Amino acid sequence: MAKPIVAVVGRPNVGKSTLFNKLIGKRLSIVDDTPGVTRDRIYGDAEWKGNKIMLVDTGGIEPKTDDIILASMRAQAKLAIDTASVIILVTDLKSGVTAADMDVAAMLQKSGKPIVLCVNKCDAIGDVPPEFYEFYNLGLGDPVAVSSVHGHGTGDLLDAVFEHLPEGVFEDEDEDVINVAIIGKPNAGKSSLVNRISGEERSIVSNIAGTTRDAIDTLVENKYGRFNFIDTAGLRRSSRVDDKIEKYSVLRAKMAIERANVCVIMLDGVDGFTEQDSKVAGLALEQGKACIIAVNKWDIVEKDGYTMDTYRKSLMQDFSFMSFAPIIFISAKTGQRIDRLFDLIKYTYEQNAMRISTGKLNDILADATARVQPPSDKGKRLKIYYMTQASTCPPTFVCFCNNAELFHFSYQRYLENQIRSTFGLEGTPVRFVIRERGDK
Repeated sequence: MAKPIVAVVGRPNVGKSTLFNKLIGKRLSIVDDTPGVTRDRIYGDAEWKGNKIMLVDTGGIEPKTDDIILASMRAQAKLAIDTASVIILVTDLKSGVTAADMDVAAMLQKSGKPIVLCVNKCDAIGDVPPEFYEFYNLGLGDPVAVSSVHGHGTGDLLDAVFEHLPEGVFEDEDEDVINVAIIGKPNAGKSSLVNRISGEERSIVSNIAGTTRDAIDTLVENKYGRFNFIDTAGLRRSSRVDDKIEKYSVLRAKMAIERANVCVIMLDGVDGFTEQDSKVAGLALEQGKACIIAVNKWDIVEKDGYTMDTYRKSLMQDFSFMSFAPIIFISAKTGQRIDRLFDLIKYTYEQNAMRISTGKLNDILADATARVQPPSDKGKRLKIYYMTQASTCPPTFVCFCNNAELFHFSYQRYLENQIRSTFGLEGTPVRFVIRERGDK
C-alpha cells in the first residue's frame, strides 16, 4: 500500500519544522526563532512500528493577511491539507489558545479531514500543566502533549495519527526515481520551472530574490519516467550571504546537489552568464553529477536567426571546464522545450551510470597510445599497462602504469576524449585514478 500523506500545519512559530525534523529523524526543514522561515511544502518520510508515512511541513498559516508571501504560504498550506490523509495541527502551550489558532482550527474542520491536535512545547516531564486543558476549547478532541525539542510524546502523536489511517503495511514505492536538483543564482526561474513541470503552484514564485529557502521535493510521473525535482534556494556569492536563514538555505541547496542524480544549472537568458553561474556549476562538477545547462526566459530574449548559435558558442567558452554538459534553451513561463529537457535528464542520467567493459577500454587504450605516444621525461617513458572502470556516477577509470608522475594531466584529457568519442558520456564528468604497478 502506498504511503499516506500527513500534513503538519499551524500558525507561525509554534514549532512545526522542529516537530517535522524530529519525526523524520533528520534536519530537512530550516528551524529558526524567526516566524515565517518555512514558506513552501517540505516532504519527508517518517516510520512508526514498521509503517511509513509521508510528512509534509508547511509554512505558518496567517488566516488574515494581505502580505504577498504570507498569502502564498497560506495557499501552500491549503494545498498540503487538500492532499493529506490526516492533519496534525500544532499549537503552542506557552502562548495558549490564540485567535489565529481558532481560525486555523475552523479552516481545518471545513476540510473534513481527520485532525490530530498537538500541543507543542510541553517540555516538562510528568503531569501536563493546567493550561494544557485550555486546548479542548478548539473542539478537536483530546490534545496530545508533545515536546518537539526533546521528543517527548511523539510516539503518542504518531499512534493518534495511525488511528485515522487504514490498516495495512505502508511501504516505499519502487525506487526507479531520478533525483533532479534545479540549481542556479537567485531569480533565474528555478521555482517557475518546477511549477510548470508539476502543473501546480508547487513553490512560491516572486520577483523578490531569496523567496525559496528550503530544498523542495516534487515527484513527477509522466511518459518519460518518474522524477523527483528538487527546487533549491538561489546561490549567491558567499560574501553577500550574511543572513542566518539564507546561510541555512545555501546549505540545503548544497545538500540537494549531493542527493541528486542530475543537476539542471539554470541561467537567466536575459542577464546572460555571470561568474556566480560558473561557481554554481562547479559545485555540481565537484560532486560528479550529470549536468545540463538550461538557459531560461528564452521567450523574452531579443533574437534573430543567429542568436541561439552565438549564445551557445559563448556559453561553451564560459563553461569550458565542463564542455561535456549539453545546453538547452527553455522558457519556464511558456513551457518551451520542457519535453526536450526531460529527454536530456533521462539521457544524461543513463550516461552518468554507464559501465564500460575492461576489454573495450583496453582496446581504446591500445589504439590511443599507438596514435599518440605517452609522455616521457629524462629518457623514461610512461607505460600504461591496462585500464578498468572502478565505479559509475560518475564513470571512474583506474589506469595502472609504471610511473604516476609521468602521467600528465594533458594525456589524461587525451584519453578522456578518446573514451568520449567512442561511448559518448555526454552530460557526465569523467574521473581518472592513476595507480603505479604494485600499489594497493
